[in-house]
Amino acid sequence: MALEHAILVSLLEQPGSGYELARRFERSIGYFWTATHQQIYRVLGRMEGDGWIDVRHVPQEARPDKKEYSVAAAGRAALSAWLHEPIQPDSVRHELAVKIRGAAFDDPAALIREVERHHGAHTDRLTRYLAGELRDFTGPDAPAPGDTGRELQHVVLRGGIAYERMTLAWLEDVLATLRRLAER
Repeated sequence: MALEHAILVSLLEQPGSGYELARRFERSIGYFWTATHQQIYRVLGRMEGDGWIDVRHVPQEARPDKKEYSVAAAGRAALSAWLHEPIQPDSVRHELAVKIRGAAFDDPAALIREVERHHGAHTDRLTRYLAGELRDFTGPDAPAPGDTGRELQHVVLRGGIAYERMTLAWLEDVLATLRRLAER
C-alpha cells in the first residue's frame, strides 16, 4: 500500500487540510499506517500534480489561507483500481521475536525490561482503541445499519483491538517464560 491510498481513504471520509490529515494519522489511521507531517505534505503535492486531489483555498482571519483537500475523480479511480488489486499476505518481520530467540545465546533475563516496555506500549494502545470505540461506536454515535463507511471503520478498529489483545497475551507468555528461565 502506498501512502497515497491511505490519504485518499482519509479524504473520502472527510476532506481536510494537510494539518487535519496529519492529526487523523496520529489519531486513527496511524495505528495501521504511519506517516510524518512532511511525508503527508510531500505526497499531497504529488497527488495534486497527478490530478488525484482537488485543492480549495480557504481564507482565514489573521492567519495564512489554508488549503483544503478533497478527492478528485482521478483519485477515486486510482483508489478503486487499487482496491481491486490482489495483495500478498504480510510477511511477519518482528524484531522483538528475533531478539527473544536470540536470547538463547545470551541472558534471557536481560530481555525482561524490554518485553515489559512493549507490554506497556500495547496496553496503552489497547486502552486508546477501547476509548475510541466507546467514544465513536457506542450509544448515539453507533453506526446506523447501512452506514458502510462507519461500519468498515469499526471493523478495522475491532481488528486492532483483537490484535492488541493477542499481542498482550503473547507478551505475558514471553514474560512468564523469561522469568522462569531467569530463576534457573
